[in-house]
Amino acid sequence: MSVDLEQLTDEQLAAQAARETSDGPAFVALVERFRNRVWRICFRLLGSDADASDAAQEVFLRLFLHRARFEGRSKYATWVHAISVRTCLAIRRSRGRRQRHENVGREDDWESRQSAPDTAPQGLSLDLLKMLDTLDENDRALLLLKYAEGYEYEELAEIFELSVSACKMRISRARDKLQARFKDA
Repeated sequence: MSVDLEQLTDEQLAAQAARETSDGPAFVALVERFRNRVWRICFRLLGSDADASDAAQEVFLRLFLHRARFEGRSKYATWVHAISVRTCLAIRRSRGRRQRHENVGREDDWESRQSAPDTAPQGLSLDLLKMLDTLDENDRALLLLKYAEGYEYEELAEIFELSVSACKMRISRARDKLQARFKDA
C-alpha cells in the first residue's frame, strides 16, 4: 500500500523517518517541508546567506542523525526550530570567540561612534542588527524569533526550555536593555 507523504502530518512523517534506515522518502519530505523555515531562522540568527546555508545544512544533518530521538512531546516543527536555534547559537558563539580577537579595534570604533551622536549624519538611524548584537545570544534569538518570525510565547518557551512566564520576562528585559542602550536612536 502506497502512502501519499503529502497527506501525512509532520509528526507522522517523523515517525516514519525514524524507522527508515537511510534518508528515505519520509525524511526527504520533511526536509522539503522545513527547508525554507530552517534557512530563514538561520539567516535571522546569523545574518548572511552563506552562514545561513551552512547552518541549515548542519541542522538537517543533526535532524537526520537524531531522527529517532523525536518523542512527540511537542510539535515536530517546534523540535526542528529548537535544533535550528541551538545550532545557530553554537555557530555564533564559536564565530564570536574567533572574531572577538580579530575585531577588537573595530568594535571600539563602533562603540565610540555610539557614544558620540554628532558623528552620525543627520537622519540616519542605528542598524537594528548591530543593536541586537549588543544583547547576549539567547536574548537576541528570543527577540528575533518573537518579532521577526512571529513565534508565540508558548513556542519560544518550549524552544528555549523556559516557562512561559520566564520567556515573557526575558523578552521584556531584552527590550528594556535595548531601549536603555539606544534611547536616542
